[in-house]
Amino acid sequence: MMAEMKTEIFNVKNIDCPSCAAKIENGLKAVDGVNDAVLDFASLTLHVKASDITRIIEEVRKIEPEVELVPKSEQTTPHESDQESGGFKLKRELSILTVAAALFCLQLFFEDWFHRGSFSLLELAIVVAAYLIAGSNVLLGALKTIRKGMLFDENVLMVIATGGALAIHAYSEAVGVMIFYKIGELLQDLAVSRSRRSIRALLAARPDKAVVKTSDGYQEVAPESVAVGDLLLIKPGEKVPLDGKILSGNTQLDSSALTGESKPLTAKPGDTVLAGQINKSGALTVRVSRPFNESSISKVMDLVENATARKAKTEKFITTFARYYTPAVVIIAAGIAFLPPIISGASYQTWIYRALVLLVISCPCALVVSIPLGYFGGIGKASRNGILVKGSNFIDTLAAVKTVVFDKTGTLTRGVFQVKEVVNLNGFSKTQLLEFAAAAELQSTHPLATSIINAFSKDRRELNPAMIFDHTDIPGQGVKARYGEYSVMVGNDSLLHLESIDHPKCEFDGSVAHIVVNGNYAGYITIGDEIKPDAENALKRLKQQGVEQVVMLTGDNARSADAVANSLGIDSFYADLLPEDKVSIFEKLIKKNTGDGKIAFVGDGINDAPVLARADVGVAMGALGSDAAVETADVVLMNDSPLKMAEAVSIAKQTRRIVWQNIILAFAVKGIFILFGAMGMATMWEAVFADMGTALVAVANSTRIIGKSRVEGITVD
Repeated sequence: MMAEMKTEIFNVKNIDCPSCAAKIENGLKAVDGVNDAVLDFASLTLHVKASDITRIIEEVRKIEPEVELVPKSEQTTPHESDQESGGFKLKRELSILTVAAALFCLQLFFEDWFHRGSFSLLELAIVVAAYLIAGSNVLLGALKTIRKGMLFDENVLMVIATGGALAIHAYSEAVGVMIFYKIGELLQDLAVSRSRRSIRALLAARPDKAVVKTSDGYQEVAPESVAVGDLLLIKPGEKVPLDGKILSGNTQLDSSALTGESKPLTAKPGDTVLAGQINKSGALTVRVSRPFNESSISKVMDLVENATARKAKTEKFITTFARYYTPAVVIIAAGIAFLPPIISGASYQTWIYRALVLLVISCPCALVVSIPLGYFGGIGKASRNGILVKGSNFIDTLAAVKTVVFDKTGTLTRGVFQVKEVVNLNGFSKTQLLEFAAAAELQSTHPLATSIINAFSKDRRELNPAMIFDHTDIPGQGVKARYGEYSVMVGNDSLLHLESIDHPKCEFDGSVAHIVVNGNYAGYITIGDEIKPDAENALKRLKQQGVEQVVMLTGDNARSADAVANSLGIDSFYADLLPEDKVSIFEKLIKKNTGDGKIAFVGDGINDAPVLARADVGVAMGALGSDAAVETADVVLMNDSPLKMAEAVSIAKQTRRIVWQNIILAFAVKGIFILFGAMGMATMWEAVFADMGTALVAVANSTRIIGKSRVEGITVD
């Protein structure tokens, strides 16, 4: 019997290099009982799935003794790691660098004097002191790596390169390279920490208090301790702590933390409020409808924090590549150092120096730091704008989308139906027709049923529920019911054919409900839906971003679907579909897609769950508060704007572009300087600037997306 697998998320402290993160991740994956482990250096989180979670901390200590794991559930100071690296650690590193730089300048200034005065031992003492001070953590890191039998990482490369330089009396290069390497690392750490803070600022919307009404008055408590049904007082300027319904008060709500939209929403008694919104004006009394851990803001936080656990193929490749790249570089450097002198009798010092230059240039930092950081920034950027991407892998999929399939109702249209026309036939009046239709639909929750009931209620008429019985729902076709002495049937054209009801052939621009009373055709009601104002612009944006085909699926009749498709410029559509038909049509679209392009499906996340799950990337729209959408979809759009889909593709493409820019930059610069170094055209000074300069440029490029205010023509606040 297999042991039950449990999942835990840890916040990671005292880790300052991506290679250490890779060591921990790979080390845990090799442990018996560990099903999966992902350590994300960008977010400093470890996601583990194992049969015995309690062993994980001990196993990590074996791999990296200094690394500390704190279970997410026990974390009390949210950003402690960043605070430490931005405060005490920065001051400590600057102090070390200042002392090392002072000794380095002393050695450079008096270099000629040392040589003329035969004070070589004094010079060596100054050089060694500066070297040890500047490179203390690099030396310790290399020692730990070697002691574990893992002979190669960037620390080992730096120690071999600078140690070799000391051995051949290239003192200035040895100390200078170590100092500038440390400066580059420090700048890199600051850039990464800034990015982490930018992403984690997304989580500042988390409410930290709730004011609950009790028998003793109002009491301030933690949101986690509030029960469903409790009454809350939310004053102007305060965050809504939990999801609930307004009992009293009118206000404007700022939902930007959840949806990315800055326009306030008007709220009144009876309306729903969501945790994370900000009450802008009037005081509210709210009855809690969900516990905090099921609230909207909790879903958002969980998705943002856990997104980096699903790595893109590019990230996985770079991690694997770095594992084999470093030892390969050392072997090549050894060949450069010793083969030419052995074969041709050339100077050992010359070729050893060239090999050391090669080692400095070849550190993989630019790749192993900037690539995960690029995806991290893309996910954070999307989250800030109400687009929750569940993993870096879906960033890549979104960027490769060539076909987008939209559900119609509630996605491209508002999904708010209104009765447009009542056509009575065969002796029935319009009033009777509406009454029969409303009676049959009274127990239905379908949007068309709601519109019929609302139209009937406009004249303040009411139905007697006691007169309605034998209600039967016919999925995808309509309903049947007994209303007093009448047998009533309301449905679409296929239901009439199924029941062999004679009816006139009519062409309709909207949805239609046919009414049959006691087996006789009584007439029909046309019901209209409104296209969302930004739907047309959204489809244009998708086309501009390389989407080749836009398809629409709907259960509405063909004439209604054709009107929407023509209005929006949709390439093709499929109408009169039952829920199971959507899956079969989508399967056919997948088979037609023979290229490398991916297929996305955009739906409301509730009725379209099977298609969302089948798509290369399933996108749930308008899913704020919808459990089904959050669970099923790969990407969740927190409001009902189709333009968010275009924005999601745009952010994904920009993220992917930045990642590849970094890959090409790193390989191109390193390739050129490796060639220069092997030919003796580059010194260690140029090598360290090539290495750390490339890393800093790549990191800066990765963080560019976080602060970008405009994405390919789409304004992003």
